Amino acid sequence: MNHSSLSGWKYDWYRDNSGVLVSPEDAVFLSNGQIRVSQGGRYWCIGKRVNPVYHSEYSESVWLDTTVSNRPVVTLYPNWSEIYRGETITVRCEIHGGDTEWDYEWETNSMIKAPNQNEYRIRSASSSNSGNYRCKGRMKSSQHKTTEWSDSVTLTVSTSKPRATLTAQSSIIPAGGSVTLSCSVEGSAGWKFDWFRRDSVSSKAQLMRGNEANRDISVSQGGLYHCRGGRGDPVFYTEDSSDVTVTETFPNKPTVTLQPSWTQIYSGETVTVRCEIQGGEGAQWTYEWRAAKLNTTPTSNEYRIIRATESDSGGYSCRGRRDYFFTEWSDYITLSGSCKIFHPDYFDTNLIHKNINTKTPTHSHH
Repeated sequence: MNHSSLSGWKYDWYRDNSGVLVSPEDAVFLSNGQIRVSQGGRYWCIGKRVNPVYHSEYSESVWLDTTVSNRPVVTLYPNWSEIYRGETITVRCEIHGGDTEWDYEWETNSMIKAPNQNEYRIRSASSSNSGNYRCKGRMKSSQHKTTEWSDSVTLTVSTSKPRATLTAQSSIIPAGGSVTLSCSVEGSAGWKFDWFRRDSVSSKAQLMRGNEANRDISVSQGGLYHCRGGRGDPVFYTEDSSDVTVTETFPNKPTVTLQPSWTQIYSGETVTVRCEIQGGEGAQWTYEWRAAKLNTTPTSNEYRIIRATESDSGGYSCRGRRDYFFTEWSDYITLSGSCKIFHPDYFDTNLIHKNINTKTPTHSHH
């Protein structure tokens, strides 16, 4: 405490609003107008001189706090390492021990100051809320008794909105099977997931499952899938993930047939290679073909070979595709081509070769 350098002064000390004179039981009186106190409160003094009798004006008061042992802790609820713009979060000051009622003080370097309550609810976070937060408590029953300041907690508000990521274990569902889809949000926690499916690019996405704590689901239908994350109350949603295409394997394997049904044909003949999908009748299939030689890339169920040559020989296989269905590839059927044989009995010779399984007739020549 400051004191006068003039001699002859004595000092009376007062504490709290009641103006109680500080006694030797409450303080240690030192020389030069100083005292040592162990109680918090508001203190002020007045100077007196005996000869001549003179009283100074009262000094300005000073406030002394007594620190109690309770140490507050600042927590974030929910306790996420990164907060996104628009989310709701609560900054809370917790003081443990006893049933004491407290008034709260906050200290922060954020642009928006916290109110003097035990919690500060930020309803739509922005970068202005980013900063360090610390608090202390003051007893309601004894205002000069306070806790120490808590350690600081840093709140970081990201201005970008996160995007969910969808990955597929496989893009093809085996016949009668399923594949696993996984949804994630990088670098943050606390998400639950919504799953959506579309039957076609132009159709509206339908919610399959919502508010799933598990980031993995198993699907057995083909289609376009996407997901999003949500967390908090009210719920804050990520951007939707990109679409992932999953195709379903049709249970029936197609069959390749020949019309006429001869695997041995001759140069110049015409044959039709046909792809048949049992159980897929009436559906709008697009067909894919594998062959040694294809003059065109057919998408229909028939491939017509007109005026066959030896280069048309080889294996033919097909599969069907519609929406998000694929069949497996059919087994290969092998087509063998031969040069045409010219013989006086041309018709009979051709007949012999075409009907391989018939008994070879004998001819007499005249």
